[in-house]
Amino acid sequence: MSDYNTTDFINTSTFILLGIPGLEMAHVWISIPFCTMYIIAILGNVTILFIVKMEPSLHGPMYYFLWMLAVSDLVLSTAVLPKMLAIFWFISREINFSACLTQMYFIHCFSVMESGILVAMAFDRYVAICDPLRHSTILTNTMVTKIGLAVVLRGGTLILPYPFLARRWPYCRTNIIPHSYCEHIALVKLACADIHVSSYYSLSVAFLVTGLDVFFITVSYIQILRAIFSLPTRDARVKTFVTCGSHIFVILASYTPALFSFLMHKFGHNVALHFHIIIANVYLAVPPMVHPIIYGMRTKEIWDTLCHKYKGKG
Repeated sequence: MSDYNTTDFINTSTFILLGIPGLEMAHVWISIPFCTMYIIAILGNVTILFIVKMEPSLHGPMYYFLWMLAVSDLVLSTAVLPKMLAIFWFISREINFSACLTQMYFIHCFSVMESGILVAMAFDRYVAICDPLRHSTILTNTMVTKIGLAVVLRGGTLILPYPFLARRWPYCRTNIIPHSYCEHIALVKLACADIHVSSYYSLSVAFLVTGLDVFFITVSYIQILRAIFSLPTRDARVKTFVTCGSHIFVILASYTPALFSFLMHKFGHNVALHFHIIIANVYLAVPPMVHPIIYGMRTKEIWDTLCHKYKGKG
């Protein structure tokens, strides 16, 4: 077992994840909500995947994008929570350097992919509401496939430099990562070298991806709201707004924790480290849990299909 207090670490084969520094005695209690969120995320997203795959009436652009979002949620939560729970329950803090880089890549890669999927879903809602007669001709299966590939390639390509840059730095200060998972900046801060390249690239990707995606989503919904308010009757406006209500809730659930985490890092300099870590954990654990709940409860077709299958089995 490695000494957690070492400050002259040269061997980069193994790192130590502390979990939530300062709250080690409460790790078991903290694990309960995170374990619950992981179970709900697995069950909910697997259910979404099963329903969309097995129900022919759901084979359309909106549900294909929802299927992609469920896959992304499963990978993202599985990349983070099993190791986090192992730290909380079994004090399994050691992680191989290659495994750490792999975890880091999957976390950041699928976070970028998830953001891209939300943009694609906003575009789908925009076309469905603002130009419904051309929806089937614009968002064909071929176009949906191309959008999906673009989302995957963007995430995989933009994040690919992260592990390569992290691997090239010399680590001779400490092998202790004060975090629950291998976050990029938390790892490269341990390097005894000038890490400005990693820092600037990470910030550029964050601002480029989040900024552009939020901009495109905002523009889409401005056009959607304009189209909704131009409808002649109140019932028509309410009915049309409800059709995209679930997506609005998903966007809020995805970007609100991220925004709060960013503001905490930017302005919360006097806030305890363990609070920063908890917010970072919530940022990754909550969206995969709430996405299937929101779509399952607010999307009539999914809810009706689930109820029909349940009654059929009964």
